[in-house]
Amino acid sequence: MNFKIESGKGVELVLVPENFEGLNVCDETLGYLKESFSPKLGNILTILGPGKRERVFVGIGKESNLDHLRRAIFAGTKKIIEIKKDMKFSLKKVSSFEKEDVLKVLVEGALQATYKFDKYLKKDEDERETTVFIEGAEGLENLVEEYKNVLEGVFVTRDLVNTPANDMYPEVLANFAKEDLGNLGVNVKVLGKSEIEALNMEAFLQVARGSDKEPKFIIMEYLPVADEKPIMLVGKGLTYDAGGYAIKPAGSMASMKSDMGGSAAVIGAIHALAKNKVKKNVVGIVAACENLISGDAYKNGDIIGSMKGLTIEVVNTDAEGRLTLADALYYAATKYDGKVIVDLATLTGACIVGLGMYTTGSVSNCDENYNKIAKAFEKSGELVWRWPTFEVHREAVKGTISDLLNSVSGGGGSITAGLFLENFVEERPWVHLDIAGPAFGDSQKGYLPKGATGVPVKSLYEFVKNY
Repeated sequence: MNFKIESGKGVELVLVPENFEGLNVCDETLGYLKESFSPKLGNILTILGPGKRERVFVGIGKESNLDHLRRAIFAGTKKIIEIKKDMKFSLKKVSSFEKEDVLKVLVEGALQATYKFDKYLKKDEDERETTVFIEGAEGLENLVEEYKNVLEGVFVTRDLVNTPANDMYPEVLANFAKEDLGNLGVNVKVLGKSEIEALNMEAFLQVARGSDKEPKFIIMEYLPVADEKPIMLVGKGLTYDAGGYAIKPAGSMASMKSDMGGSAAVIGAIHALAKNKVKKNVVGIVAACENLISGDAYKNGDIIGSMKGLTIEVVNTDAEGRLTLADALYYAATKYDGKVIVDLATLTGACIVGLGMYTTGSVSNCDENYNKIAKAFEKSGELVWRWPTFEVHREAVKGTISDLLNSVSGGGGSITAGLFLENFVEERPWVHLDIAGPAFGDSQKGYLPKGATGVPVKSLYEFVKNY
C-alpha cells in the first residue's frame, strides 16, 4: 500500500457518526444518508458509478473514539481494496480529534486491511497495490512512515506465529531474528545447547528435552543510546507445545504453533523500534524450544533445578512456559541492569477463562510501570487488566519437597503463574503480560485477523517510545 500526502483520484472514505453531526456533505446527500444508512460502527454504504462522486461511507457509532475510527477505516479500506480502487481521505473532515492522532489510525486502519498470510497458498496474479491519497497532512510525512513501520512489526509477529511448527522451530526463529533485526542494527546473539548448559538453565533445558530440535537462547540488543539502562523484553518462545506427558487433546494442540506469540511480539516490537530509530535502549530475551514427548522427556512429578538455584516440582509438564521464562527472567535480571523487565507469554488458559479472548492479563510488582503499560495499551486500542495479588497466592506456589511448584490447584491460575515468575526477577521492576487470549484468535474480530493478531506489538512500541 502506498500513501501520498496530496489530493488524488480514488474512492473517498467518509466516516459517519451515529448522529450525522459535522458531516461535510451536501443537503441532498445528507438526506439520503439519514433515510438509507444506519451508521453503526463498521456499517458501510457504497456509492459508485459513472458521473457520480465515488464514496464509501462507514459508520463510527455513537461514542466514537480513536479505536472506533481505526476499526471504521479498516472496514472502509477493505471494501475499497475489494473493488480494486485507490482511496482518498481528508483529515480536515475529522475535527473531533487531533490531526496527528487521526493520521496514525488512518495509516494503521488502512494497512490492517492489507494483511494476509498466504505463504502456503497459490498467489493471485491479478493483485493490485492500493494508493491512499491523504488531504490535510502536509508536513506529517514522517508520521506516516513511522506507523507504516509499526504495522510492519505487527505483521512480522503475525507471520512468525502463523508459520507452522514444521517450518518454525528454535533454530529458524533464531536465524530470523539474526537476519531481520541484524539488518536494522540490532546485535543478536544466539546461544546453543552447550552454552545454555554452561549457564545452568536447567528449567529451560528440561522443557526442551523431549524434542530433537536444539533449544536456542536468543539475545537481541538494540542500544542506540550510550550509558542508558535498557528496557528488558522477555518473550515466551515455545515454538510448539504438545503439553509433554500432560499431553493436550488434539483439538487444543493444532494451534500450538501460537505458543511462541510472546517471543514473536518481542521480535516485532524491536523491529519497529529499530526501523524507526527510536532513541531508547531495549534488550529482548527469548528461550526458544519445543515441549514434546520422548523417552528422555521430563515427567509430571519430577523435581528440577533452575539457573537461580531454586528447585521446582513439575506438577504439570503442560505448565512449561513458566519454566522457560524462569531462566530467561533470571538471566535478564542478573546479566543486565535494566530499568524494567516486561515479560510476554501465551501462558494460561485461566487468563482466557477470566478475561476472554481479547484482554491481556497482568501481574506486576510495580504500580508505576504497570500504569505506563496500561496507558500504552489504551493508546494502541488494545486491552489489559491487572490481576489482584495477595500473599495467599504467593504461598500457593511454594512447594513442600521443592522450593516451588510449577502448577497449583484452587483457581486463580493466571495470578499464580505470574507470581511463580516473580521469584526470578530479583525484585527488579517487572510487569508480566499473559497474552494467551489476544495473541491468537479462532475467528476474525474487526481488524484482528483469524490466527495471529500481533498483540501487543503496538503497545510495546508505545511503552518503550514514551518511557
